Amino acid sequence: MNDPLPISEVKAIAPNLKRRLSGVTSTIVRLVPLQAQTFPIRATGPGLPQDVPYIPLARCFTLPRNRWRVWHARRNTEMALGLILRSLFRRKLKLLFTSAAQREHTGFTKSLIARMDGLIATTGKAASYLEHPSTVIMHGVDTEVFAPAQDQRALKAELGFGPGPLIGCFGRIRHQKGTDVLVDALCGLLPTHPAAEAVILGRAVPKEQAFLDDLKAKLAEAGLSDRVHFKGEVAWEQVVTHYRALDLYIAPQRWEGFGLTPLESMASGVPVLATPAGAFNEIIAPGVTGEILPIGDVGALAEAMARWLEDPERLAAARPACRAHVVDNFRIEGEAARIIEVYERLLGDT
Repeated sequence: MNDPLPISEVKAIAPNLKRRLSGVTSTIVRLVPLQAQTFPIRATGPGLPQDVPYIPLARCFTLPRNRWRVWHARRNTEMALGLILRSLFRRKLKLLFTSAAQREHTGFTKSLIARMDGLIATTGKAASYLEHPSTVIMHGVDTEVFAPAQDQRALKAELGFGPGPLIGCFGRIRHQKGTDVLVDALCGLLPTHPAAEAVILGRAVPKEQAFLDDLKAKLAEAGLSDRVHFKGEVAWEQVVTHYRALDLYIAPQRWEGFGLTPLESMASGVPVLATPAGAFNEIIAPGVTGEILPIGDVGALAEAMARWLEDPERLAAARPACRAHVVDNFRIEGEAARIIEVYERLLGDT
């Protein structure tokens, strides 16, 4: 993009040192353009869309020394590069790291974290593993993009679904994501709920193809292949549209760093049944916007889906409650503003 901001005026840099799309990359793509509206921040690194405010990675090695800048890392490689830029190339950088990990860090990661000037954790649990003071800033979503359907019945027909209840699960298809738990639960649920269907969006990488084939074979054996739709990886706009068609979203993960899909679902007016993985305990209001269920418990998931689908009044009440919950607590604008506050605090210490 044609950037009118002189590099000497940039106050924060968000590196993205991974070409392949990931959750971290998605976070940078979502946040940096929004932050750049009120704060002089630029992203750097490969594989970023053209509409993301950007400076070339090579330029980071020759940044002007006219001011201190924040280097906002979200991966080990980015922390390490920040240290190299500051120590070897004498760039004036305040190093900030955001951690979503909800597990013990390796010794190498701990050594990098100990040399940061500031830390952000995406959940309280992630903060507990940092062993240093941090600011908890949970992710948010764009509530203009993720919004309820105006005519859900018409949208279902447009997407090729029947008018009955539609269950969804979006993301990578693999054991960690619990896709098998959902399929097993659907095998127990759908025979007694003949109007219900399910849609699963997301790809299986080659090493997970056998896992996906087994799931499809299980559904075929149960006679449910025409009611559980694997659509693979679809365009982002189609993901957004599919959220709006859902009546119930399932997040059956065994492990997750944060997990944005429940927020995207609730912003679209769809209640969520989730495990306590990632941030799900902290973003779902049990009984109001969904439920938290034990990890890997097929029976509990099947029973919970049945309870919600068999209670149309509960589903109807949950739609506005889900939307309001996200608008009030998890808008991306709030996330962006709180991160900028951390930048300003770090720069104010120089």
